[in-house]
Amino acid sequence: QVQLVESGGGLVQAGGSLRLSCAASGGTFSNFRMGWFRQAPGKEREFVADISRGGGSIYYADTVKGRFTISRDNAKNTVYLQMNSLKPEDTAVYYCAANIRSSYSRLPTQYDYWGQGTQVTVSS
Repeated sequence: QVQLVESGGGLVQAGGSLRLSCAASGGTFSNFRMGWFRQAPGKEREFVADISRGGGSIYYADTVKGRFTISRDNAKNTVYLQMNSLKPEDTAVYYCAANIRSSYSRLPTQYDYWGQGTQVTVSS
């Protein structure tokens, strides 16, 4: 069973930064395309960023482009989300997800494994 565990969430002031981590176990990490999603209260789960198995292909939601950076370290079985210039509208539970298929997707239904989520709260 593949397990994903997010960490690094917390409370930060607008304009600040956080770095989220997602540690994977129970599978071959390098076989997974990895994504970050977020869900705010009353909202649908939305795509944030995606990175290919080797790290050479990356996609971002328009809402975070230029502010967030996704990266991965296959030797550490970990994917990261560096979040800069945070805004109150970034407040959400952030989820790490693994996609066994090689294709890029912004759809949560295309991802096979999910972490428990970590809360990010941005105050104004």
